[in-house]
Amino acid sequence: MDGQKKLYRTEYGAAMLCGVCGGIAEYFGIDPSIVRLLWAALTLFGGAGILLYIIAAIILPKKSQIYPGY
Repeated sequence: MDGQKKLYRTEYGAAMLCGVCGGIAEYFGIDPSIVRLLWAALTLFGGAGILLYIIAAIILPKKSQIYPGY
């Protein structure tokens, strides 16, 4: 890797739906469950969580697209 942190979707391990929360968790170095809980709270209380998740799933590249051979 080139040492620069990049935001992506995970494909293996931490991915449950599209890998958005797993990729965010890897970017910030935290547990994916925490990100999922925060995202669920955003969805329940703010209502924008579902729309933001769909947008992130479309925009964020997969990890293998950024780091070939992963």
